[in-house]
Amino acid sequence: MGRLFRTVILLFIIYLSWPFIENQIEKTKYAPILENIKTEIQALAENPRVTETVDVIYGTINELTNKLENNELLPLKETKPEQAKKPNLTIPSEHAFSIHNIALGELKENVEKQIGLAKRSSYNEYGTKWYSYHENYHNFLMVAYDTNNRVAALYTNQDLIASQKGIKLGSTKENVRQQLGDPLKQIRKGLVYYQIEEDRDYDMFKMDNSFVTIFYDKHSNNTVTAIQIIDENLEQVKHYFYTEGSLPLKEGFEYQLFDLTNADRVKHNLTVLQWDDHVRETARKHSKDMADQNYFSHTNLEGLSPFDRMSKDHVSFTMAGENLATGQFSSIFAHEGLMNSLGHRENILRPEYRYLGVGVAFNSKSQPYYTENFYCR
Repeated sequence: MGRLFRTVILLFIIYLSWPFIENQIEKTKYAPILENIKTEIQALAENPRVTETVDVIYGTINELTNKLENNELLPLKETKPEQAKKPNLTIPSEHAFSIHNIALGELKENVEKQIGLAKRSSYNEYGTKWYSYHENYHNFLMVAYDTNNRVAALYTNQDLIASQKGIKLGSTKENVRQQLGDPLKQIRKGLVYYQIEEDRDYDMFKMDNSFVTIFYDKHSNNTVTAIQIIDENLEQVKHYFYTEGSLPLKEGFEYQLFDLTNADRVKHNLTVLQWDDHVRETARKHSKDMADQNYFSHTNLEGLSPFDRMSKDHVSFTMAGENLATGQFSSIFAHEGLMNSLGHRENILRPEYRYLGVGVAFNSKSQPYYTENFYCR
């Protein structure tokens, strides 16, 4: 049937072009062939199968024409994924905070009865895994469990926060500090105290036998943009500021940064990016080069820009961008820092981008280097 359809289309084109073709042929020595071509076309036209197919084509065209004239057929337009329904949040009774009505200590089986199975699990800096739950990145949260399969850590950058103190997404930094008091200025790891910078885009509080980190969006008047809650016992498992680098942790940081980016994109009503293994290798090579050669720049020591490196790796693009981060001990802190840097934020929230690959590498001190390569074809 497909072959027959192509024949009919060819005949239709020949029919439309025939006056010109005939005029040109008659001017050449091939004029005697003209009559033979006419005979063949006439025979095909009289074939009942051809006639039936032509009738179907013309019938379909007439039907579509009538619908257009009656405004029954609207032009196609790009649509965004349907917004997932926001859950009804309840104030937690035993904890200062909950996320998606989940608090520390809940059993994994109860969590997944409530919100379904995780879309991804990936290793984190606490020697456990983040489990990512979402509906095409709507209602996004990450949960870590202890050895007894109880919730030991929570994170979200969406409107899923409930609090006894009335703190939620969009609350002001001033209100947070009024309700929770002064944030921590240092955190102890073993026998070492790590100072928390005063000029930062987050506050950390010790409460309910946990460490609660509130992240602020300085481009939205320092309002709450995300929250991380870590059980005190899990925090103490992490003895040093940086966790020793490994392949599972590298891959974990990469996928977490990808998921966090998409969660923020849907929060800003943008399309979800697709993961790209090809450009991830470009990103990984640059992160490793920076870690090994002890530099931090979009231009490598050979003078190659991100676009040069992508082209060298045969990544085809019409628009591309790159984000870099280092010094942050987790993908969460790296992402929140990038969102508070205007140029990096623009890359994360650029509507035109369709693909993202993330590459991570560790230096000799286990300090991670993060590279994000965005592009569209």
